[in-house]
Amino acid sequence: MSVPNISAISLKSRLSSSLLQLPTFHRPCSCKSNSYNVSTVRGSVPVLHSSLLGQFSAEFGGSMPRCQVSRSNSWRPCKVKGEDLEGTLSSETILDEQALEKELQTAIEQENYAKAAKIRDSLRFLHEDGKASVLAANARFYNSFRQGDLAAMQALWVKADHVCCVHPGVSGISGYDLVMGSWEFVWAEYEFPLEIEVKNVQVHVRGDVGYVTCLEIVKTKGSSWGKQFATNVFEKIDGQWFMCIHHASYIDL
Repeated sequence: MSVPNISAISLKSRLSSSLLQLPTFHRPCSCKSNSYNVSTVRGSVPVLHSSLLGQFSAEFGGSMPRCQVSRSNSWRPCKVKGEDLEGTLSSETILDEQALEKELQTAIEQENYAKAAKIRDSLRFLHEDGKASVLAANARFYNSFRQGDLAAMQALWVKADHVCCVHPGVSGISGYDLVMGSWEFVWAEYEFPLEIEVKNVQVHVRGDVGYVTCLEIVKTKGSSWGKQFATNVFEKIDGQWFMCIHHASYIDL
């Protein structure tokens, strides 16, 4: 769903009672993909019917902002320490991923295979450690859905203008305040906790950017199960992972 370009975020108080009757809109589907072996997470991704867009736009007199990503947050070399599942720093040894990759290539070219094996193991540990931390952040994201916990959702996101959220079936919302306002609007009339199963999870990490793709199987009270495909992008800031993009789309396949 989309929120118009307004600076003050107080969506609950400004919505009429008729506008708060948010119908769910799910489409049955099946989706096959290789899955990352993680536990099922339960939470909620409320889905807005596209017919609400006109009402919402008329209510606030604004247009839907487009998603914009800051160039300043492009991929860059990552210096990290070992992390636990909460994304906090736990080791004193600083690893530079790109430097390790260069050292690995040099060792191979020099046929120093013993050194290359050690560097490869260090890189593997770094990648797996980052994946575990991103998956933990992703789990916290869906747990906040399940409870409808706005404070937890606010803590999960990068507090910056470049963040972007795309709710199923509608345009993107940019900017921390507007994104948080969209969750408040979406959750206004739902009863919590809600149910969601997350399947076919894939996680990828490169430096201080990581992303998760997954299938969301959602059920709100009084509705049937529906499916969305989601992409969740995270940034690492001061050793912790924060969400910067959430994009959920209906699945018709």
